[in-house]
Amino acid sequence: MERLLWASTQALGCGGKRGKGDEAAASGLLVGQLGEWLCRAALQPPPAPRVCGAPGGPPVTARRVRLRDGRHLAYEESGVPREAARYRIVFSHGFSGSRLDSLRASQEVAEELGVYMVAFDRAGYGESDPNPHRSVRSAALDMEELADALGLGEKFYAVGVSLGCHAVWGALRHIPHRLAGAAMLAPVINYWWPGCPADLAAETYARQARGDQWALRVSHHAPGLLHWWMDQRWLPTSTVVDNTTHLPNKRDAEVRAALDADGTLRRKREAATQQGIHESYYRDMTVMFGKWEFDPMALPEPPCPVHLWQGDEDGLVPVVLQRHVAGSLPWVNYHELPGTGHFLSAVPGLGDTVLRTLFGSSAAAKPW
Repeated sequence: MERLLWASTQALGCGGKRGKGDEAAASGLLVGQLGEWLCRAALQPPPAPRVCGAPGGPPVTARRVRLRDGRHLAYEESGVPREAARYRIVFSHGFSGSRLDSLRASQEVAEELGVYMVAFDRAGYGESDPNPHRSVRSAALDMEELADALGLGEKFYAVGVSLGCHAVWGALRHIPHRLAGAAMLAPVINYWWPGCPADLAAETYARQARGDQWALRVSHHAPGLLHWWMDQRWLPTSTVVDNTTHLPNKRDAEVRAALDADGTLRRKREAATQQGIHESYYRDMTVMFGKWEFDPMALPEPPCPVHLWQGDEDGLVPVVLQRHVAGSLPWVNYHELPGTGHFLSAVPGLGDTVLRTLFGSSAAAKPW
């Protein structure tokens, strides 16, 4: 770093009079030093994860299942007992979330409809083992393996929120035959999906804070550098990670302020990243905004109903892009919520509405 700063000083002409040749040499030196610095950053791996249950790692306190590759997934159940359930949901939490997140549906409605729900810490979050090969496909297969380990039957319902919806898209692509239905709440969009109109994607991308734009660029184009980029402090990084994103919706802003004031945001972050922020937050960013192996807008119609809820005042997911995604897939039942932001779990009664939409009609929902 000292050598880079020295080169910068010389290139800016702080060392006295210089000719054009000297300036060119100084500029070349600056570029060379910058390249050397970036190469060192790329070769420097992120810290090793502190795996739950391993020596020196956090303790295991949650119920967990063991997957075929030896990893463990931590999970939390809610609703009616799984043995008595008519409908079974596997829930994928959002960015910075955990197995303790859910649809926030009332116990009364869950019992009325006979709904069992299981949420899990996605790989690298909370008490689920990291997966260095995490992908959209692996997220979907984790849902399937969890369902099988818990004996949820031939088919289950996949539900996701925010960034966790990449697992639902993955399930619609890789295991549609295992789905009885799917629901996504404020699903995050990858600006590089081929089906996104280039002009609209560029316009909405440019509305983000500069630090968010750069964080997503690095996630997409140079994922190996993301841990370094997010750790450096001389250029702006993600406001989403820092919980400082501008939220235009009043309820969203009030919810975040309240969670910050009572320490909930800090506790959630500590729990989510206890095995390492690279294996949770940063891995999420490279998977969500990296190069997908398929375009969600090119998916064939699945053999099950699919619902998508989106607020029209979402400060994290552009509603105009979401309208395009949903409009490109005639089999998606799109529900736009007026005057609503991104934090849909805070919308009174929405969890119950989701359950009633999925299971309220025997013709629309089959028990599995």
